[in-house]
Amino acid sequence: MALSTTVSQRKHIKRKAPRGFLKRVFKRQKPHLRLETSGDLLMHLNCLLFVQRLAEESRTNACENKCGVIKREHVLAAAKVILKKSRG
Repeated sequence: MALSTTVSQRKHIKRKAPRGFLKRVFKRQKPHLRLETSGDLLMHLNCLLFVQRLAEESRTNACENKCGVIKREHVLAAAKVILKKSRG
């Protein structure tokens, strides 16, 4: 497999969620909120799943418009669809 010319091969990809950062953000936003030990990981997973669904829906919108690049309009339309599905 050929090495990619656009992505540096030396960059280390983190495989763990930044737990300290997540806990600090939650405490700043909602100081009265009491999370169990793995609550921050569940919120991180929820965020990742949302971003994945958003990317898939945006790609679908771009393909429907016969566009090779995902544009801002595609992401906004996908977010509206995902939020509408989650509410009702």
